[in-house]
Amino acid sequence: MTTLRDAAMKSKAWPFEEARALLKRYEKKDPEKGYVLFETGYGPSGLPHIGTFGEVARTTMIRRAFEIISDIPTRLFCFSDDLDGMRKVPENVPNQALLKANIQKPLTSVPDPFEEFPSFGDHNNAMLRRFLDTFGFEYEFFSATQFYKSGQFDDTLRLAAERYDQIMAIMLASLREERQQTYSCFLPIHPETGRVLYVPIKNVDAKRGEITFDDEDGREWTLPVTGGHVKLQWKPDFGARWAALGVDFEMYGKDHSTNTPIYDGICEVLGGKKPNHFTYELFLDFEGQKISKSKGNGLTIDEWLTYAASESLSYFMYQKPKTAKRLWWDVIPKAVDEYHQQLKAYPTQDIDQQVNNPVFHIHNGKPPESHMVVPFAMLLNLASVAGAKDAKGLWGFIKRYAPEASPEKNPDLDAAAGYAVRYFADKIAPTRSFRLPTDKERTAIEDLKARLLGHEGSHSDEELQNICYAVGKDHAFDPLRDWFKALYEVLLGASEGPRFGGFIALYGVPETVALIDRALAGELVA
Repeated sequence: MTTLRDAAMKSKAWPFEEARALLKRYEKKDPEKGYVLFETGYGPSGLPHIGTFGEVARTTMIRRAFEIISDIPTRLFCFSDDLDGMRKVPENVPNQALLKANIQKPLTSVPDPFEEFPSFGDHNNAMLRRFLDTFGFEYEFFSATQFYKSGQFDDTLRLAAERYDQIMAIMLASLREERQQTYSCFLPIHPETGRVLYVPIKNVDAKRGEITFDDEDGREWTLPVTGGHVKLQWKPDFGARWAALGVDFEMYGKDHSTNTPIYDGICEVLGGKKPNHFTYELFLDFEGQKISKSKGNGLTIDEWLTYAASESLSYFMYQKPKTAKRLWWDVIPKAVDEYHQQLKAYPTQDIDQQVNNPVFHIHNGKPPESHMVVPFAMLLNLASVAGAKDAKGLWGFIKRYAPEASPEKNPDLDAAAGYAVRYFADKIAPTRSFRLPTDKERTAIEDLKARLLGHEGSHSDEELQNICYAVGKDHAFDPLRDWFKALYEVLLGASEGPRFGGFIALYGVPETVALIDRALAGELVA
């Protein structure tokens, strides 16, 4: 009999592939620190976006996969780079003048423009933690400000001063000649202004662990590299953090991939072992551009959760992480329906198939039962014609279609009905565009109406779909999808939709006939 661990060791699901690669790291000896450390990094320069969630969700999937194939304990650190200087003001936050007055200060020294937390960094960290807690992630939060100021990073910073030339050799090889003249891996934090300074370093005293520099007014200063007086540039900081914490695994976006040799090299210079990496493709907005925290051009987690349950977002994140994907409103319905299709398939699968099913990784091997007897796409079209204001407005149709269903027995369907009404009102209704049928289409739609009125057999999805097919074929629509496209555009105001027979079964034959009458009379266009 195949065990879960046996199935996991041969699974082609990407979390297990990454977990097996990580296991090889300790095939001869367990980690001295007593656990395998997963890390995700977060730059709190703007409000957390959905890509941040994706990074933690995917890392957690690999972590759980690792725990199935290994008995070594694991930990996950979510690290916020909140000591970074605020280089520019995000466009999607209030009090822009306040932020502009604090440009280049560490994010935890910038006042909170929302006036809710001690700093902008604290505000964004709280947002991140709230989002992660919403999804029940098990993680430990690390603040760079605390990491530097508490002394936890001091030993690594002293070593960086001692091995300054080796670090600089790695960095300078990656920089243009002009940048090489002023670059230093150390960034002093000005004792008076509190700003993070990008200035040349005049001297590094490895023995004393100090740096000397001139500020922007030409005054000379000497500061210890420890205690939060100095921070590392972001690329050296990446590798130094890996060395200081003993990070075993970190994933990051494709835009970081060219820096991997730099991160690894600095980690090794500072006495660490480079971690396993996973590079994922970037999310794109509706125009195919990279989503950005500062621009706010992608969906936020809250926006997704306005229109669908959290599991559908986890499903979206699981799918093809090494393929660039559009992250826009129209992906939500598809993600919801595909997620429930996988849930329904899971109980019918053997263990080898189950470990390759996305819901195994979304639910840590314990996926719930799906009670979605009506697809989300169908609920959207029902909302389109039913005039419902909430989920209750759809349940009369749902009960006729599935008499055994109820909000109590089908809570996921009840929630989806509410999401569908909201999604339709906000995202579909404003863009609907009805049209009148062509002469050929009008004749065919009138025929469909007549056949529906004269049909005395079953009103099942399949039977009604067969009627729709027959009408399209009899009226010489080639390809047949042009016939269904016409139905969607004339009756629903959209260019695509669900299986039309299923829609009729859900909405009702008399109601569909009435809808046809309104469409042919031009009322929907009006």
